[in-house]
Amino acid sequence: MEAHLRLSLASYPVISFGTGSLVRLPGPSITQPNVYPFNVISYDQMYSELSAKDSRLYRANGLLTMLERNRGVKFAPERWQDWPVGKPRLDKYKQDKGSRGSEGGVVDVVITCEERCWDAVVDNLLERGSPLNRPVHVINVDIKDNHEEGLIGGSAILELADSLNAAAREEREKSGEGGWVDGTGDARTGFDQRVPEILAEWQERWPNLAALWTLGWF
Repeated sequence: MEAHLRLSLASYPVISFGTGSLVRLPGPSITQPNVYPFNVISYDQMYSELSAKDSRLYRANGLLTMLERNRGVKFAPERWQDWPVGKPRLDKYKQDKGSRGSEGGVVDVVITCEERCWDAVVDNLLERGSPLNRPVHVINVDIKDNHEEGLIGGSAILELADSLNAAAREEREKSGEGGWVDGTGDARTGFDQRVPEILAEWQERWPNLAALWTLGWF
C-alpha cells in the first residue's frame, strides 16, 4: 500500500491488489488472525471493528495505524484474481487515490513486492488466456514486509515508475500516439523493447532490492 500511496501522490494512475484467498491481519495471537474477504469489507469497516475489539492492542502493534493509512488510499482490498480486466472502474473504487487514469480497467505495468505474488500474477495471466491480446510488464521488487523496508521500497518503485514513464513519453514523441491506448503501435513496441534495459539500470541503483521481470498478456 505504501507504493500505491507514493505513486498516486506522484499523479500516476494506480490500482492495488492482494493475491491470497483472504485478507489476514494480526490478531490477539498467531493462531487467531483477523480474517476478511477481499472486495467486500472496506478498510473503514475493518478499522471500526478492530477498534471496538481491542483498540489498545491494535494501536500498539501498528495495525490501526496501517488501516488509517489504507482507508485514506482506497475503499477496500481487492483480489487480483477477481479483477475483471478491461471493465470500467466507475463503482465504489472511483474515489481511490490514483483512480484517475485507471478508469478503463487496464494497466501497462504490474509491480509486485513478493516473489510468490509475482508467481501468482504470472500464473493467473496464463489462466486468463489473453482475451484482450494486450501486453503487460510484470515486475517484482522484493520488499520485506515491515514499515522501514516499505518506505525504502516505495521510493524505489516510484523511481522505477519515473524511468518507465520517461521512456514511454520518449517513444510516443518519436513514433506518435497511434495504437498506444490499445497496447499496440510503434511507440508501444519501442517501449516494450526498452523495459528490460530500464530495469537493469534501475537494479544497479538499487542492488539490495532483487527484481524479476516478464512480459505477460491481458
